[in-house]
Formats: sequence, structure tokens, C-alpha cells
Amino acid sequence: MIIVNIKKKDKKVKEIIIKGHADYDNLGKDIVCAAVSTMAITSINNIIALEETIDYEEKAGLLKIRVLNDTEINQKILDNLIRMLKELSCQYPKNIEIRNEV
Repeated sequence: MIIVNIKKKDKKVKEIIIKGHADYDNLGKDIVCAAVSTMAITSINNIIALEETIDYEEKAGLLKIRVLNDTEINQKILDNLIRMLKELSCQYPKNIEIRNEV
């Protein structure tokens, strides 16, 4: 299962940690893993293209996104990422779980 931990402070996203594997299908054929990866990397690339206000770390089965500087743009993109991940978790509840941490 993919676990998404969302850390917020004052209602602003400070960190998103995505770890694990969906186990929906075999490695390389897993549509849930592919969707999560696509959403996350696209969001990261959008923020970096517009303004360098985040840091990220990517390893096998782990992606950490850290907000370095709160801006309206990065918050909107990260909020959108969270909405998409929540929608995916509704469709595949056995494969992805969203956890909010304050």
C-alpha cells in the first residue's frame, strides 16, 4: 500500500511524504503506482519551473516534498496534488491511504 503523509502548519502544506508500493499489479504494470508517480512528479516539475520554493528527495518507494518558502503558487499546486491523491484513494482504497498530520 502507498501511504501519503501530509504535514501542514497554519493550514499550509509543509511536507508531503509518499512511500510504499500500491501492489495493484506487477511492478511496471501497476496503474496506481504510475498515477501517483505521475501526479507527484508533474506537481514538483510545475513548482520548480515557476519558482524554486521546494526541495524533494526521490528513492525507490519514497518521495519527500518539502516546502522551503510558502507561496500562493506552490500551495495551490500542492493542494491540487493532495486532492488528486485523495480522489485516487477513493477509487483504490486498498492501494493508497492519505494521512493528515498537523
